[in-house]
Amino acid sequence: MRTRAVVRQAVADDAEAVAAVRRVVAPYKVMSPAATRHMLTVQSPGERFLPLVAECDGEVVAWASAGLNVWTSKQGQAHLSIYVHPDHRKQGIGSELADRLHQHLTEVGAVRVRTFVQPEGLEFARNLGYDGTRQMHFSGVELTSLPEQPETPDGIELVAFDTVDPHAAYTADAIASLDEPGDSPLDSVDYDRWLEEIWNGPALDKSLSVAAMAGDEMASFTVVETHGDRMWSGMTGTIPGHRGRGLAKLVKSVALRRAAAAGIMSAYTSNDDENGPMLAINNWLGYRRVQTELGLLRTL
Repeated sequence: MRTRAVVRQAVADDAEAVAAVRRVVAPYKVMSPAATRHMLTVQSPGERFLPLVAECDGEVVAWASAGLNVWTSKQGQAHLSIYVHPDHRKQGIGSELADRLHQHLTEVGAVRVRTFVQPEGLEFARNLGYDGTRQMHFSGVELTSLPEQPETPDGIELVAFDTVDPHAAYTADAIASLDEPGDSPLDSVDYDRWLEEIWNGPALDKSLSVAAMAGDEMASFTVVETHGDRMWSGMTGTIPGHRGRGLAKLVKSVALRRAAAAGIMSAYTSNDDENGPMLAINNWLGYRRVQTELGLLRTL
């Protein structure tokens, strides 16, 4: 007979256990315990972020979170995620977590919730009132054999993030994010919030993240997050005035080579199904699909 799970709010000391559950459920999503602790402790007050864990006999067997999207000007947009260890599914844990999070989001003024589920979670999500809108493809590559690095165009200098002004990185990130496929535009990225959550966060590996600089302007970039011998591509983008020059392919190729030289064995990334150019770049780099998650929406 199993002990009923106890749901409670997650705290910083849950970071190791939460990271472990995430890795079992979605091994293609790279997040270190340090980055998990940062996620649990550093958020904008406006996000009204609620992290939850479910415990059985003192062991964390599920993790869930929800909050308002503070990176968009569209009011009332929210995000929700639930990870239940495979050994503890179909016991009502996911439903209890969802109920708690939906109640919280309603109380803080959310009107529409975005979640992503693996194919086996689709029926569960639809029973909660979610419906499908898009697909997110996750891919991985072993860094043992990479294609030849493209030539660097004239007027472009390739540098690591630990040598650049964070204002230049923020500007490029904010501009490139405007074209990210999604249901809500990423058009309200506050610099101080970005600095605290992204630039100063432990996930960002500034020594391996690569920027293509055109003078003082960051023309293109790729963000690398690491944990042990694995890496995650947090974002790759090129600002409009420099597109069509192959810079995204270049910076990502350079980053993967530098990561391999630093002892990274595997790299993972994700791309919306509508992001054809980035999907093509990743295919060229040797990425192969490991999972497709379904993006779903629910109106509260």
